[in-house]
Amino acid sequence: MAQILIVDDDPQLRSSFEKLLAIEGHTVRTAHSGERGVELVRESLPDLVIQDVRLPGINGLETFKRMREIEPKLPVIIMTAFGATETAIEATKMGAFDFVLKPFDIPNILDLIEKALEAGRFMRSSVQLDGAPATATADGAPQRDMLVGRSPIMQELYKAIGRVAPTDATALILGESGTGKELVARAVYQHSLRSGAPFLIINCVAIPETLLESELFGYEKGAFTGAHGRRVGKIEQAHRGSIFLDEIGDMPLSIQAKLLRLLQERQIERLGGRGAIPVDVRIIAATNRDLEAAVSKGIFREDLYYRLNVVTLRMPPLRERGEDIALLAEYFLDRFSREARGANPGLTDEAKAILRSHGWPGNVRELANTMQKAFIFNRGRPLDAEDIALTMGSDASARVDSAAADEAIRRWVRAALVTGQSGDLFETLVNHFGALLLAEALALTDGNRTRAAKLLSISRPTLLARIEKYGLKIETNVSR
Repeated sequence: MAQILIVDDDPQLRSSFEKLLAIEGHTVRTAHSGERGVELVRESLPDLVIQDVRLPGINGLETFKRMREIEPKLPVIIMTAFGATETAIEATKMGAFDFVLKPFDIPNILDLIEKALEAGRFMRSSVQLDGAPATATADGAPQRDMLVGRSPIMQELYKAIGRVAPTDATALILGESGTGKELVARAVYQHSLRSGAPFLIINCVAIPETLLESELFGYEKGAFTGAHGRRVGKIEQAHRGSIFLDEIGDMPLSIQAKLLRLLQERQIERLGGRGAIPVDVRIIAATNRDLEAAVSKGIFREDLYYRLNVVTLRMPPLRERGEDIALLAEYFLDRFSREARGANPGLTDEAKAILRSHGWPGNVRELANTMQKAFIFNRGRPLDAEDIALTMGSDASARVDSAAADEAIRRWVRAALVTGQSGDLFETLVNHFGALLLAEALALTDGNRTRAAKLLSISRPTLLARIEKYGLKIETNVSR
């Protein structure tokens, strides 16, 4: 799990955090002063820092500033008492992930910690493009997250990422659910000139409509019941950085208007606020919806659509890049085996064939789940077609024999091509399978030509001509 540093001069609070986070499986280190906190960050970079504003020695803002100099992408949560909210807001503007008021609700602080850890992972874990020089983690393992694919359509996507990333242009990522749009967004961020600044993710579907506006734009004290103080929104927190608005096609119309103002004027207004706040932030958005259709239905603003659609990156569905399926399957199998510290069993050609034969309506996410299940139930040998089919249900099981046959045919064809026996390969294959098809139809109809022709959806004269062409021998005791 994660390593978390608590910086606070209250020993009881430090002890409470140690116990609470240990239950969650995290490793906790503590510091009683800002100077000691900075030392610990320099000695062993944590995944998250939770620090108080008021500290003995150097104050909270100076402590935060020095930590950010060591690691700009280190997520920091600021704790403050009611009387010091302005200082906490200043820290948030400087790049702090969020701030909480003491005393805080335990479920809420745990939820915030998980969000901060996730944001830290996204900012510090790069997304490698397939074919780029391999990078490694501190323990020498290959990079965890990768956009895998060497198909022409993926090569074009990599080029597009390379072109748009260094600019400040708003990017709109389109693609079906499960294709990997978030990885594209992270790749754009990590190759941008803002890669050292915050990168925050907001899922427009996961947050209730009543909370989404305040989450994005923040609020002033008294803006609504329960707004006991000022709160900085995610857009303001991402100042000088980037924000990824996932599932933007589901954003309510009322919030779309405020987002349009941000894109047009580079300003926002907090809920209950009376003045515009300038914000320098890059917007990266994604959706699985047809935004043009949404515009025509009046559920998405046309002016916002054109503001978002400065640069469009399309993540193709898996069915459009079948040549990448085996590569992805091997990538996931290698990843899961490393995570489990086990041996990679590998995939047989028959297993790859059945993977290619599936339509993958859930796209890359479905393939990842399939490979994880197959790895978990692996019996210590290379995964074959049966292993894959068992994880994909009865529909896939019914295709095992067909996939195995397809693979056998591919091997035969490859052998013929490699050995130079391919002069009349096309006609040979057509005749071979034509004869096989006719023979099976005649067998199923006990040799009845009329019924066999109907089964094959051809005329009886055509059937008789093909029987003669292929030299089929029909037993004399079968019905004519």
